[in-house]
Amino acid sequence: MRDPADDSVVAALKAALGSAVLAGDDVPARNYNDWSTLPPLKPIAVVRPADEQGVATAMKICAAHGVPVVPQGGLTGLAGGATPVPGSVVISLERLTGIEEIDANSATMIVKSGTPLEVVQRAADDAGFFFALDLGARGTCTVGGNLSTNAGGNRVIRYGMMRDLVLGLEVVLPDGTLLKSLNKMIKNNAGYDLKQLFIGSEGTLGIVTRIVLRLHPRPACTSAAMCGLASFEDVLGLLASARRSLGPHLSAFEVMWPDYWSVATGRVPGVRSPLSGEHAFYVLVEAQGSDAVADPQKFESWLADCLEHGIVADVALAQSLADIKSFWATRDAASEFVQVLGPNISYDIGLSVSGMDNYARECRAELARRVPGSLALFYGHIADGNMHIVVCVRDAPQQPVSEVNAVVYDLVREHRGTVSAEHGIGVTKKSYLSYTRSPEELELMTTIKLALDPAGLLNPGKVLG
Repeated sequence: MRDPADDSVVAALKAALGSAVLAGDDVPARNYNDWSTLPPLKPIAVVRPADEQGVATAMKICAAHGVPVVPQGGLTGLAGGATPVPGSVVISLERLTGIEEIDANSATMIVKSGTPLEVVQRAADDAGFFFALDLGARGTCTVGGNLSTNAGGNRVIRYGMMRDLVLGLEVVLPDGTLLKSLNKMIKNNAGYDLKQLFIGSEGTLGIVTRIVLRLHPRPACTSAAMCGLASFEDVLGLLASARRSLGPHLSAFEVMWPDYWSVATGRVPGVRSPLSGEHAFYVLVEAQGSDAVADPQKFESWLADCLEHGIVADVALAQSLADIKSFWATRDAASEFVQVLGPNISYDIGLSVSGMDNYARECRAELARRVPGSLALFYGHIADGNMHIVVCVRDAPQQPVSEVNAVVYDLVREHRGTVSAEHGIGVTKKSYLSYTRSPEELELMTTIKLALDPAGLLNPGKVLG
């Protein structure tokens, strides 16, 4: 039976925004869920505003009708942050796309929040700059979604998280107010830094419509190597040596355990190992330099020294851009695991760097004991404390999510880590947030949410509550 209130809000939205509103049978199936494994749910309407005023109008109408709103970007989230809730209206930012300005003097870019990350990367490159955020879903994810989850990706060790790449923003508040704070200055201590409220808040405090991004100089050269190592102690030794010898040029340090490596290079089509033999750990090291002659020589000299001193057992040095892409394909292969392994459960945790291998050993052993037949793969941006885990039970009628969650997150709590390093909390990790945050922190988060969204209409049920 249809709810008359649903018809009322849809009628008001259509009257104000016309064809930007899709309802009933016109609601696209893609808006029913994101990349999480949560079941799809049809919203009462999808609004696709063409500009920020359209977003504000839609939010204001929904607030007046007491109807919950769920913002959606590229729908690549894994924690359910963009999944509709019962009786909700989805505000999709898919039409808010485009680069509005590149300011070479301030090294900034103003971009609409629905713009895909890869479009931003290319625009920066065309202008002689470099936008540092990078992740496997670059062609589909949007910069607004990246901001909302405070995405990290492959080069956090050098450039930081998404919040380090944002100088200003424009955001629609839960009552429909349009807040413009398009700051382009690196130094601005005039009162509270309001943008930080919205970065990483997963659309629960506001809907971001424009972003001022910080750009960096385009690297003159990129060097990369794939290393095989005999122990985790050697991995830590290699990281310390890379930081010491490569300094600020070190841009990525990706570690892959052998269980991950065997699937990535042995089963994913088009991905091959550049190393001979088997190793206890595989490390992709990347450095970006400003001198196309001296910096690659320095990188190669550093690798030779690591070989000579036995820190690495084997190494493949990239000789071309194609080699670099081939090396990164081993790390990006995780996005194809569903094709070769079937349904699986993925995790995004944070730990102290020195304790990561101990965690992996304990987690693997505990999964074998409590979830018979499980396969666990470990990899991640180890230098910045971020480990990813993929777990699956082959041929199981349904993946044992609860049992695996208990193992993974109980150990995270024991190791004093975080249940989410870069993918957000959404719905799927909400019950484990207290493993990472203190009661006082959770109370303050709730206070902030109530202050900005007292009716609890914006992305309800996500992160908190």
